[in-house]
Amino acid sequence: MIETAEATKFQYNPRYKPNQLICGHGQTGVIAGWTVKSAIAKRLQSHEFAVIGQLYSPTRGISFLIRNLLANPHVRFLVILNGTKEDRNAGGCECLLDFFRHGFSEGKSDTGRECWLINSPIPGYIDIEINAASLDKLRQSVEWCEVKSITEVVEKVKSYGLKNTVKPWGESLIFPQTEVIPTVLPGTRYGHRIEGKTIAETWVKIIHRIKTTGTIRPTGYDGQWQELIDLMAVVTDEPSGFYFPEPNYLPCDSTFIEEYIHQIIDDAPILEGVKYTYGQRLRSWFGKDQIEQVIHKLISEIDAASAVMSLWDVKDHEKGGSPCLNHLWLRVVDNELSLTATIRSNDMYMAWPSNAMGLRALQQYIRDEIAKRSDYNLKIGPLITVSQSAHLYDDTWENADQLIKKQYAKLCQKRDFYDPSGNFLIEIEGNEIVIKQTTPGSGEVVACYSGKEPLKLVREIAAASPGIHPEHIGYLGIELQKAAESLKTGNPYLQDSK
Repeated sequence: MIETAEATKFQYNPRYKPNQLICGHGQTGVIAGWTVKSAIAKRLQSHEFAVIGQLYSPTRGISFLIRNLLANPHVRFLVILNGTKEDRNAGGCECLLDFFRHGFSEGKSDTGRECWLINSPIPGYIDIEINAASLDKLRQSVEWCEVKSITEVVEKVKSYGLKNTVKPWGESLIFPQTEVIPTVLPGTRYGHRIEGKTIAETWVKIIHRIKTTGTIRPTGYDGQWQELIDLMAVVTDEPSGFYFPEPNYLPCDSTFIEEYIHQIIDDAPILEGVKYTYGQRLRSWFGKDQIEQVIHKLISEIDAASAVMSLWDVKDHEKGGSPCLNHLWLRVVDNELSLTATIRSNDMYMAWPSNAMGLRALQQYIRDEIAKRSDYNLKIGPLITVSQSAHLYDDTWENADQLIKKQYAKLCQKRDFYDPSGNFLIEIEGNEIVIKQTTPGSGEVVACYSGKEPLKLVREIAAASPGIHPEHIGYLGIELQKAAESLKTGNPYLQDSK
């Protein structure tokens, strides 16, 4: 067995995402996947490992991981933990294993950028700036193994530690990195509202809003994000089986969602190294099944405003790893069941579509259980999410730009111009412009505005109906200017005429 003094001569020096890694003095790297890295570290001595880190995504994480390994050639062994349901769903560890098994080929990422494609059925990208010879050298120089549990990780790390010290396979290698810098337009910092019929439609609008006016701030994860604070998204008509575009531009598919729904609706045992699931927090964490409580509450009091579920534990302040989804509220109005979810921190590119579909499934489940157990046959109302920090991580900015380029204009072309604020009928009466505001359904006149100055009238209407759609108020400005010109010239005015 090698002496501790000999084992501690190495120091892992992460060049990328250092705050996300636990660094040691050995020659074995541990890829923890979705298993909490600290659960592994507490069972090892620092001289037994070089580094322990998570790997959540094959498209966002592997390139950084490989860059760090190339910069630390004293790492000669890798233990890759690929054992949880989350690992299987995400595919990051499996894709990394395929890099060592099968190598890589030249290709393009999903944004069209030149890159190295890992030879795997799971899409995985490595920056093209890293030369192929260095990648091949890494594959040949590192001994790797796959394990399925924390116990196996510890056993393998300790067994590698029994080997004699191995010389680094080469010099530390650092490669250039392309940086994406977004252009940000001025906009509101707090309080935003976006509405769409489907989760897919709403998601594209969310990404556009954040990329356009979101503030760029540093994260706690060695990077930046673009953020809006308190973003309310309203999904009105998501179908029961979920809508997936064809081709699917969402960051999830139906197979992933089938698995993910169980993490929200079903209870789960507490396992070492595995974070809570939302279902665990809702079903058993506090000693009560909150989903059952809400079902019983609404059956007994259908108009209740107290059908609340909480996922935040006051101990979360102390131990970290607190849930992003914090609060759920269900409400029945006009025989329609809505669900409002408060999410304190929300990755809007990778996570929000799955979050929304999982919450919609929970909403449907509660509606169906109420129908089974009572005479209430409720309709499914809107799903509302309030994302307190709605953000895009910097490693998805390029993807977000491509999504906006390909999808946002299409959505705008398909938009209807229904406005809950109603319709506005413009006429000339005597020597004044008269605007009658009517309800959007029955056409009942509910307000009347009159005057000669278009700007003054626009401001009056906007103040009285602050929820009016922006393009609607723009349309009114154009029409009122035309009406004002008619007053000056004496020519007849007819709304919507050229």
